[in-house]
Amino acid sequence: MKNAALIVLVAAALAGCASKETKTEAQVDDRSTTRPSANTAQGSATTPNRPTTSPQGDPLKSGQLAQRSVYFDYDSNSVKDEYRGLVQAHSRYLTADKRDAKIRIEGNCDERGSREYNLALGQRRAEAVKKVMTVLGVSDGRIETTSYGEEKPVAAGHDEQSWSQNRRADIRYSGE
Repeated sequence: MKNAALIVLVAAALAGCASKETKTEAQVDDRSTTRPSANTAQGSATTPNRPTTSPQGDPLKSGQLAQRSVYFDYDSNSVKDEYRGLVQAHSRYLTADKRDAKIRIEGNCDERGSREYNLALGQRRAEAVKKVMTVLGVSDGRIETTSYGEEKPVAAGHDEQSWSQNRRADIRYSGE
């Protein structure tokens, strides 16, 4: 009877110690690689979707690359999954088409919190976007980060809709 109780106790302790895989904010799923298809077996390969200079003009002025803001949840510096594709598109553009371009990532916050706290949070947001981009192959030296805290709001209201527009990191290319 004591042996059975001891076995149950040890099994419960081991089950409680089992580790679970957690997702860190710097983890990035690179979905830009090609997947095998029926055509691949016959020798033709598909190429990853990459932004390139279009005949209509500057790709930074239209399409996905024209979007420059990554929005964050309240009191968070974790890049949301819905903005990872945007950051990946800018990273592909920088590594494939604009190898000499430099960017600045500007972190911003809403008006809540102290000035010092918001400056620090804005910096963490800019650094989070930078980290994703460097993991995707953009050279660290090509990315500058800065924080404006609550100083550069895009929405002037004092409600959740305005605050959600101000919690962001903006990607700025050199020369803009």
